[in-house]
Amino acid sequence: MNAVKRETWSSAAMFILAAIGGAVGFGSIWRFPYLIGTNGGPAFVIIYIVLLIAITIPLMMAETLMGRRGQASAPESMRRLAAEAGARPAWVIVGGLGVLGAFLIMTYYSMIGGWVLAYVPSSLMEGFSGKTREEFQATFDALMASPGRMIFWHTIFMGVTALIVGRGITAGIERAVGFLMPALVIMLAVITVYALIIGDAARGISFMFVPDFSKVTWELVLVALGQAFFSIGVGMGMMFTYGAYLDSEVSIGKACLTIVVADTIVSLLSGLAIFPIVFGFGLDPAAGPGLVFVTLPLAFGQMPGGLLIGTGFFVLLFFAGLASALALTEVPVAWLSRKKGWGRRNATMAVAAAIWAVGLLCIFSFNELKDAHVLSGIGRYATATLYEIIDDVSANFVLVVDGILIAVFVGFIMKAETVRHELGLADGPLYRTWMFFTRIVTPVALIVTLAATWL
Repeated sequence: MNAVKRETWSSAAMFILAAIGGAVGFGSIWRFPYLIGTNGGPAFVIIYIVLLIAITIPLMMAETLMGRRGQASAPESMRRLAAEAGARPAWVIVGGLGVLGAFLIMTYYSMIGGWVLAYVPSSLMEGFSGKTREEFQATFDALMASPGRMIFWHTIFMGVTALIVGRGITAGIERAVGFLMPALVIMLAVITVYALIIGDAARGISFMFVPDFSKVTWELVLVALGQAFFSIGVGMGMMFTYGAYLDSEVSIGKACLTIVVADTIVSLLSGLAIFPIVFGFGLDPAAGPGLVFVTLPLAFGQMPGGLLIGTGFFVLLFFAGLASALALTEVPVAWLSRKKGWGRRNATMAVAAAIWAVGLLCIFSFNELKDAHVLSGIGRYATATLYEIIDDVSANFVLVVDGILIAVFVGFIMKAETVRHELGLADGPLYRTWMFFTRIVTPVALIVTLAATWL
């Protein structure tokens, strides 16, 4: 196998910015607001933040320190870490699951990115004003029913992603996130301020920040845990891979805390950008996924400057999705490049082509194959489409199992002095508290989640 030169981040700030970009995606700007709307508002937000602190941050630190210690792709790093700890080589499965999870998620992430891209020119050419809810729903349904249009935009989104990843860490991903993330923050801030002025700010803020714990259920906790786990990007090899490019002098704890805080702020700002508009124009805050593609366009059509704000919103959503797509795609690219000794560009082309091809199955699940239930003999998937199967297996099984294994490996298999060295912590109260959450709280919570989902 040919040697593959190890790339590194140009600075700690670029690592943090890239990791924030990986965390801030459709999960933060699209999924988080509609989950608030469908799960009781502020009670969901509070539980989500508690779970971030108790589970996501410890696990994110664990995955990042494993990546930095291994200094390679996720599977290769795990092979090295297992050998260092005197553990079985089978632990390489942790890295393999990360690569698999990132790949599977990216197959439908690119499809959704295509939806967002399709709305940008559509917004500019057709506008939002003068249309009814039924017309906006018909527009979205028409996109879903057209495999040709979906494939076109899926191809564009995947092509842009591959073009950036193929240029490498410094020339590609760093330059991209160096533009995307500041632009995203500025655009989100402008839209949020405008929404608070033009919409019903009081109801929007109350909806997000005045809790009603009577609405708390076990199902709500599971949904909040899923969002806390999925939106930050743990368990999918992203922090493993990005951590491998991280300088040894950077504090993993501070970096991970910064990433999680930034992602949470963006998620909350997204809610403040959406719900004042929704309430101000008498719309339904519990519209589910249609909140972005049907409900918000209806509101944009009724407000002053709606064309500019609406188009800007979809551009913002594209920026967020692209930043996450770069991180997801980098995971299998790093693995293939090292596994085969290929140059970055060839590895990127191969990975992008595979993602694009499997993504077609997700696209056809909304039209040509919408009635194809390939696992109809399995109760859980009796009526599931190919997209629903890929989504469920990746998000609810691969990522969760990988998260459990990461916590167990760092908590019980790695040598304590190795862990403390990577974290820069002494054997004191802070380290022991972190280790308690890593060893006990995180795996137990994820095992319960896995059991509740699949049993």
